[in-house]
Amino acid sequence: MRTDGVTYESFSGWVDAPTDLRPAVDGDVTCQVAVIGGGIGGMSTALRLAQRGQDVVLVEAEFCGHGASSRNAGQLAGAPGGDLQLLNLLSRKKMPGMMRLAENAAHHVEDFIAKHDIDCEYEATGNAFAAVSRGQMGRVRRVARIVTRAGGHVEVGTAAELGIPRGFVGGMRETIGGRMNPGKFSLGMRRVLLDSAARVFEQTKVTDVVREGGQIVLTTPGGQVRADQVVLATNAFAGEWDITPKHLSVPIYVIEVETEPIDPARIEALGWTSGMGLVTQHAIMENYRLTPRGTIVFGVRRLERGTSYPLPERTPDPGLVEELAGAFARRFPSLADVAVERAWGGWIAITSSWLPVAGRIGDDVHYSIACNGHGLAQAPYVGTLIADAIVDGERHEDLETLWQEKPRFPRPVMMGRAGLRTIWAVDRFNDMVNGSRRNARRGAPAVPR
Repeated sequence: MRTDGVTYESFSGWVDAPTDLRPAVDGDVTCQVAVIGGGIGGMSTALRLAQRGQDVVLVEAEFCGHGASSRNAGQLAGAPGGDLQLLNLLSRKKMPGMMRLAENAAHHVEDFIAKHDIDCEYEATGNAFAAVSRGQMGRVRRVARIVTRAGGHVEVGTAAELGIPRGFVGGMRETIGGRMNPGKFSLGMRRVLLDSAARVFEQTKVTDVVREGGQIVLTTPGGQVRADQVVLATNAFAGEWDITPKHLSVPIYVIEVETEPIDPARIEALGWTSGMGLVTQHAIMENYRLTPRGTIVFGVRRLERGTSYPLPERTPDPGLVEELAGAFARRFPSLADVAVERAWGGWIAITSSWLPVAGRIGDDVHYSIACNGHGLAQAPYVGTLIADAIVDGERHEDLETLWQEKPRFPRPVMMGRAGLRTIWAVDRFNDMVNGSRRNARRGAPAVPR
């Protein structure tokens, strides 16, 4: 696969950045609730608070939708993130609640798109846990039993039965969810927020969060924001302030790349009739999805841990793009001559438990973090539930599923650099011995190029 002409994006490959940025905080501002972070979680929280009559201020360091909200693969998941076998082993009693939350979250986003007429190319295709080998297919079946027992809605089948590329052995389809352009979705949500009663300040980096005089004070370069309550909705960036609980999450940088436009006949020959997004059953997944512009977006495969705050603004490492390109050529040998056109990346948050977390520090600082790669569905829903809890004084049962009574978290041992390298090495060893390359070649179509 050719990588000699890649454009490395500093934002996202899905959309261009907005040009109508809101001004920064200038002077002192007071409000009932301040939301820090303008991703889809923070925007949803602020929007819901405004709809419910609260005087709410949202502050964002860049522009709303700048972070991972606009940079992910655009797969709206209908199941929890993380290793579902491990989650079932360690948190089996939580699985029904996690499954209910995941499916409700996907429906919440679908309803939001429809209500506000957001043109984000959404298609309710579902998504596939795709197996590259017989061993991964065994894992898929075990995961399907866990999901079904927890009340989830999935289907297991061969590649042909699911309508996924023939180079895969088979998989499990999440019947709820689908694919979208996440950049268009994020900017569509931004439009809805800017049209609301919420006061939005972009280009406003919060440098400190402290309690003072019975309020929470946010310090910014241009002034202070004083609020009765605050919501931390910065996900991977939350570790910048002392008020953030220690070990709340680990910041992880992941990348996505996109091919050049591919001849429709060559895509049709793959047998990808469902159009579903795919996530492989490696310990660190690979994801693949078709786009309406005739390309394939794919990514992850390797995780890079952030080591200090503030997290740097960066572009993908060309070496990792080369690695992803090699993986693409192995999964889709008939498309091995296709070029990578662009690459981008972003910071996400991973918890030590692989479960999303929400909670409160004292009575006035709320936080929602770490959907562990499934934030496109879960972050807007959880943000809305936190807003309702602030107004009503009680928590929805789906929020209770995530709620952390005390902000104490264990050190994330396997999320260190050595641990991540070990997990990656195990995946690569399995790829050498599990026959996945042979399966891909056997399923590859013979079509003229």
